[in-house]
Amino acid sequence: MNGSRVDLARLSAMDARQAARLLKGVRAAHLAGERGPAAPRPEIAESWRRMLAGGVHPDRDARSRMLSVAETERRRQESPLRQVLPVLREGLLPALDENRHIMVVADAEGRLLWREGHSSVLRRADRLGFEVGADWDERVVGTNGVGTTLVNRRPVQVFSAEHFVSSHHDWTCAAAPLHDPRDGRLLGVVNVSGPLATMHPATLSWVTAVARLAESELRVRHLTSLAGLRAVAAPLLARVQGRAVAVDAQGWTAAVTGLAPLERVPLPKGFGAGPVWLPELGRCRVEPLPGGWLIRVAPGPAGAPVSRVVLDLRHARRWSATVYGEAGDWTQELSPRHAELLFLLAERPDGLTAAGLAQELFGDATRTVTVRAEMSRVRRHLAGVLTHRPYRFADGVGVSVRRPTDPFDLLPHSHAPSVVRARLGRDLRT
Repeated sequence: MNGSRVDLARLSAMDARQAARLLKGVRAAHLAGERGPAAPRPEIAESWRRMLAGGVHPDRDARSRMLSVAETERRRQESPLRQVLPVLREGLLPALDENRHIMVVADAEGRLLWREGHSSVLRRADRLGFEVGADWDERVVGTNGVGTTLVNRRPVQVFSAEHFVSSHHDWTCAAAPLHDPRDGRLLGVVNVSGPLATMHPATLSWVTAVARLAESELRVRHLTSLAGLRAVAAPLLARVQGRAVAVDAQGWTAAVTGLAPLERVPLPKGFGAGPVWLPELGRCRVEPLPGGWLIRVAPGPAGAPVSRVVLDLRHARRWSATVYGEAGDWTQELSPRHAELLFLLAERPDGLTAAGLAQELFGDATRTVTVRAEMSRVRRHLAGVLTHRPYRFADGVGVSVRRPTDPFDLLPHSHAPSVVRARLGRDLRT
């Protein structure tokens, strides 16, 4: 393996202790800035770089404040992942006892909310602080299945000394992200962990497949809920004179009358019954429905002038755009891709064509279909804020960006060439 990159399939063919020794040599050389017996895998090398930049100690285990029992239970009740625990248990638990593994489900902040599996491994996990209520964000405990998956937003396997903190080297982890199938929002992570000798490269594929099943279950539940709301709203909409839309509690559309079909109506914070101004619809009156809202649209134009947009990128996985205008202000949470796109446009006030955005985002100017589809989605959420030909913020809209204190924390999931340059303090126009 000398001079090559670490390969988990080849590692699995080795004796576990031999593989661990190799990875410890890779880690030690990397920390010393020297050439090692092999190069770490790209996602591990990137994570180690973040740990060094963030001051995580490679040999000192850090423990953060545990959530209280009450706070843990509140998060459990509010998490959509509670609905898919049966799917995760059915797909993973039968094999965990036999293979001495445990399953952990964490929320989007890296807090462990559920944990089940082999009893002896659970006791070992307790000694490591890998217990319900603990914080396993990368910035707290270093490279690990939960925290690194939250940053990368794709499945990750971490074996032995690929963990940045040395006290974790007796463990192997395989984790997959869990997304809201409606809008791609990251909900959390499902992670399978076990002792060093239990590592197998197929574990990651297994965990990922079960995670996809859980997301499919969420999609089915969403469609079933909308169908129920549609049945309730249909008689009311049939009697409405003018324009109206029935939406669920998150703004997803069940039925409309007098309007072009809408996928979702962005709802402001504090949304409730009574008069309200909505960016896509204008002045409206809201009435409660079982499981949602009936929104009656007032006659007249929908638009209202927008004066300012604040793009807040300070907190990982909690990016947002707040829009200020004549009708007040409202905030839209942003997906990772939409956060990237808006950041690029904020840094390029003259705008970018679809090909230009594709080049800045992917390093490939031919990926215009993907860019146009994503821009269409983000423009639906930010009506009156963005224009096209080229894509840019509308005339008269002031834009400001709130960046993280540490430049390396800027959109840490992103591999977009322009975002990488921005982390290094380089002008995006060069």
